[in-house]
Parts: sequence; structure tokens; C-alpha cells
Amino acid sequence: RSNKVRGVSITRVAIMVSHKEFAGAGKKPGLQVWRIENLDLKPVPQALHGSFFTGDAYLLLFTTSAPSYNVHMWLGDSCSQDESGAAAIFSTQLDDFLGGGPVQYRELQNSESNTFLGYFKSGIKYQRGGVASGFQHVVTNDMSVKRLLHLKGRRAIRATEVDMSWNSFNKGDCFIVDLGQHIYQWCGSECNRFERLKASELGIDIRDNERNGRAKLHMVEEGEEPAEIIEVMPAEQTRPNSESRISDASGSMKVSAVAPSSPFKQAMLSPEECYILDNGVDKNIFVWKGPKANKAERRAAMSAGQQFIKDKGYSNKTQIQVLPAGAETTLFKQFFFNWMDKDETTGPTKAYTIGRIAKVDQVPFDASSLHSNKAMAAQHGMVDDGKGKVQIWRVEGEKVPVDPSAYGHFYGGDCYLILYSYRLGGREQHIIYTWQGLKCTQDELAASAFLTVKLDDSMGGSPVQVRVTQGQEPPHLMSLFQGKPMIIHSGGTSRKGGQSHSGSTRLFNIRQSSSSATRAVEVSASSLNTNDVFVLKSPNALYVWRGVGASDEEMEAAKYVVDFLGGSAKHVSEGSEPGDFWAALGGKKDYQTSKSLQNMVNAPRLFGCSNKTGRLTVEEVPGDFTQSDLATDDVMLLDTWDQIFLWVGNEANAEEKTGAPKIAKDYVESDPSGRRGLPITTIKQGAEPPTFTGWFQAWESKMWEMDPLDRIRARFQR
Repeated sequence: RSNKVRGVSITRVAIMVSHKEFAGAGKKPGLQVWRIENLDLKPVPQALHGSFFTGDAYLLLFTTSAPSYNVHMWLGDSCSQDESGAAAIFSTQLDDFLGGGPVQYRELQNSESNTFLGYFKSGIKYQRGGVASGFQHVVTNDMSVKRLLHLKGRRAIRATEVDMSWNSFNKGDCFIVDLGQHIYQWCGSECNRFERLKASELGIDIRDNERNGRAKLHMVEEGEEPAEIIEVMPAEQTRPNSESRISDASGSMKVSAVAPSSPFKQAMLSPEECYILDNGVDKNIFVWKGPKANKAERRAAMSAGQQFIKDKGYSNKTQIQVLPAGAETTLFKQFFFNWMDKDETTGPTKAYTIGRIAKVDQVPFDASSLHSNKAMAAQHGMVDDGKGKVQIWRVEGEKVPVDPSAYGHFYGGDCYLILYSYRLGGREQHIIYTWQGLKCTQDELAASAFLTVKLDDSMGGSPVQVRVTQGQEPPHLMSLFQGKPMIIHSGGTSRKGGQSHSGSTRLFNIRQSSSSATRAVEVSASSLNTNDVFVLKSPNALYVWRGVGASDEEMEAAKYVVDFLGGSAKHVSEGSEPGDFWAALGGKKDYQTSKSLQNMVNAPRLFGCSNKTGRLTVEEVPGDFTQSDLATDDVMLLDTWDQIFLWVGNEANAEEKTGAPKIAKDYVESDPSGRRGLPITTIKQGAEPPTFTGWFQAWESKMWEMDPLDRIRARFQR
């Protein structure tokens, strides 16, 4: 029968009986690794996870506590066709054994996915040889081993075995000279501090796991090599010369095309079919398995993806992700316009997260414990309860104070600066919110940015800066108005005579945030939602409409909007609207009527912005990031879905500091999922608020009081 897969014929894959190794597969959270040996599966000892022979193929299973599963087929550059074929068959078998629910990945040496790299935080090691050469994965503590590993990468470290030769070295990278009993971390004269830190982590990993802690670890600078290193190098060679190399890591089925380009519509994905989403330009493709597709099609998903790559002439390094319905990744969803998960009402959706290494648990909001519960503060975007000091200015070339009686009203034709001051840990802290209306002028936008910097400078550069676009107000900003809702007017200005005329028909959407603060936003007539309260003002009437899923707090907030608009309001419940109500809206139209998911928390993502290779690049930190992933010589971008943080390291250079804000803006505006205008918060190293630190497990406020290199050198001694 027809199978709608973009440009590929699907071939059937023979399925073998489940392997005996699968008896314990997925029984507990964590990583399991097998190597293909003589077309059979052999487990790799846990102490050697992350070490791969380049002549072999591997199968990996990662199980979360949910549980959910990721299955990875890893192929070394020199593995045979038979081994890669066996890995594909075992991958399909394992998927079958786990009920067809795993997300499947095809991983190729040096082109692994971030998901894969995230399992090995200290880095992955590529060793020469394989099964055919007699190399075994055994923890031998062999002190006679001699090998040279070349380390590449800043976020994801890859250590590749190279010739034990001075010709293998260069000034810009770190190397591990592994002599068994002694492990030397060799640092080129031009490698930077963060690369040294990552190399040290890998050296410690080799000592503690491969040698069971029985080797000694040393750090060596270029030109200061001890006799032990010089003796293992070919005698006729000299040490590296002044020329440096720059390391810049970073049965037969009918086919029919569905859509030529993104953004796609989610409705295109029929549950009875399987599809390929072609993103080959960026070296990755996705195979989506419909829940009602027949078994042969679902089993053939990985082989279909491989054949598609071959037919298209794509690089053999192209990644493949096989996604069952319901386990779609953020990267896949971003190619669809307004993707919605089951039962969700408003796009773009928050990501499906149970496949992450660590599930992000939602923390209920409790204002009384804000200062002690950083995870809650981070998830709800609340540094405190909003009862500190508030000052607001309107931007008119200069800062013009706003009358305190008008605090809480924001007009789309204006820009505002909001300075919030509060105390935390006995110290006074400050946040500058720069609110930019959607209808303000370019001159006002430019002036708001300039005045923000000027205000920040006048306060010694200590405030946290948060740029807010109209309609994307964070919960903390919404909480600053003493129990009243923040009221956002679609246009106009707070200057005298700049407000909308009283005869206009206006509709305000009132919604409560996760932290219980409320916001009333002026919206278009087609914006009704069963989860919210709306206030409708027409020339002839004033209505308060309550959706089935609306809260009492939202109804309470509606009173302030009614007071502002003036008049006596008629209360209308969803489903019992009079004809005049629909007439005022311009006629009854379809609106969102299903209850939204309230308990979704999106897994955050961390990126580093660096120009260490000569150009400004952005690279994601794989896996579950920690505070030590914040490179003090870079600008880091933290995406928590509802807002963006820019963390500026003390040693970041001028180009990184000036280029990162544009990268953050472009990152949001180019997001295919439809996110736009998110708040962008700029934070300096050492002045991190709990809304930022709460995304990091076990944050240490004094971490940078000691040089990170000195701290990790202390771990060299045992």
C-alpha cells in the first residue's frame, strides 16, 4: 500500500528473534552499551562507557525514569558493512522488544547527536582498531599502554587516538599522552582556559575509570615536556614548530511527496503512515512513525532513512532520528507551524521532555519559600514576591517619570524603563525591565536600549537587564503592581491624549501566570479561549465573559479592567452568551475550546557564544548542563522556553559581548516553532539571580572565587 514518505522507497527489514541481552534492557534508568562482536551483541563494562573503537559498531540504550527510551546505533569510520548491518538489525529488534516506543538515532563517528554526547559529560574517546584487530573492552589496569589522544571541542569533547609523534601536536589544542601508570595532559601554548578544564575532566575520567584510580595525572605545558614524554616520541623528530593549526570543532512501497518546504502543518501527519522530514541541508533527517502504521513500515523506519540519505546523495555523516508519535523532539516540532501536543490548546507547544536525560519536574509556586527554593524561582521566573521598590519611566528621547497612579498600564505605542529594587541575602539587588511596545517608533526602540545602558552604568553595572516585548511579559514583572493586573493596551500612548477613544470596541484577555500574577492584554475579536476571562467593551455594552477553565483570580482581576473602562458590566458564562455579545465581537467564530496542559515544563537548553576560532559561533552544551559548563571566557545563552538569559563571563571579549545579544534575538525570531519577542535577560558572572541559578543543580555562589583551573588541578592529586 502507499506510504507517504518524502522521496524514498521503503524496503522491508527481516526481524530476528529477540536477543538474550535484551532481557535486562530498559529495566532501570541509565545507559547500557553493547558492541557488535562477530555479528553478536556483547556488553561494554560501565567503566568504559564513552570509549569507542573506530573499527566497530555499537548499540546503546538510554532509559529515563518515566520510563522512555533512546536507542542509538553508533558506527565507527572503519566498521565493516556486516557490522553496521547487524547494528541496524539489533536496533530494530530492541525497538520491537520495547514496544516500538523508543526514539532511534543513527550516530556516526565525529557527527554524533547532542543527545548522544550528553551521556558522556567528560567526553568521548575514539580508539584505533576493533574486534577484527583483537582489541577488547576490558578494564585491565595495564600500565604498559602507550597512546596519544588529540582533544577537540569546547562543549562536547572528542578525544581521537593519533600517532605517537611530535607531528600530531599543535599549539591550539590539548592532548593526552597516556603512558599507563602516568597520564600527561599536554597543553598547547595557544589553547584557552576552558579547553584546559575540559581536557582535565577527560584525564581524570581515564585515571578513575580505565585505571581504577591507579595512575598519576600530570599537567604539562608546551615546551616543558618531561623526559618520559620525550622518550616515547620518535628520536628523529623535533617538537612542534611555531606554525599552529587552528582547531574548529565544533516489501516494496510506493512513495509520494507531501510538502516541499517548512513550516509544515501537523495535520499532514496521518497516524496510518510513516514520514520522512528532510533537513539534509543541516545534516539531519527525521523519520516519524504513525501509531497506526503497519508493523512492516514501522520496523523499516531506520533503513528507510538510510536509503533516503543515499538516494539524495547526502553526506554519510547525516544524522537520523526515528520518532514514534508522542515522542517528538523539540528540533522536529520546530519545523511545524503551531505544533500542539495532545489536549494542548495554544501553540507553539512546550517540548515533550520525558526523553531528556533528567526529567524537569514542575514545582508548585509558594511565595513564602522563594528565597530558599531556587528551582521554583527559576521555573516561575520569580526572584521575590514583587513587593520591592518600583520606578517607571516612559521613553521620550530621555526618561520621563510615569505618574505612580498609572503604574500597571502599558501602551503599545510607548517604551518604558522599569527599575525594580529588592533585598536578597542582605544585599540590595536591581532589575531593569525595558518594555518595548509593538507600535513604538524605531527612535524610541533605540532610545530605550541606550537609556537602559545609561541607567545600568549609573548603578555600577550591577542590575540584571531584561528586555521585554509587548505580550511576552515575564511573571515577575506582572507581579509588581500590588495585586492588580498588568494591563497591556494594544496601541496608543500614556502621554496626554494618546489613549484609545472611549467609543471603540475593545477586548481584553485576562490570564493568570503560574505564579498567580495576572495580566490583561488587549486582543483581537477572534481570541476567545475556554481557559481565560475576557472583558468586552463595545459602544453599547460592557461584558465579562468567563470560560469554563477560568479561575476566580482571573475574575477578580477583571474588576480592575471594568473600573478602567467604565460602566456596569454584564457577566456572561461560556455557552450562555446572548446574541448581542456575539454581535459586538463581529459574529460568532470558532475559538479554542479544549483545556490546555498546565503541567508541562520544557527542558532548558544552554549554548556557548564564542569567537575563539576566529568567528563568532554558537554551540549547544550537550546533555544535562551544570554550573561548570558556564565558560568564563564566553557569553552563554540559556533558553528556558519562556525567556532567554545571556550570561556574560568575566573574561568574555568585546566581540562576544556585542555579538551575543544579536544572536539571542535572531535565535528567537528564526525559531520555526513560532516563538517571538521573548524576554532576553542579560546577567553578569557573579551577579546571578535565583531565576537563573535555579536551572542549575547544586549552584555554588562561591565557585569562581577560586580559579577553576586551580580547583581541578587539586583533583589531580589522590
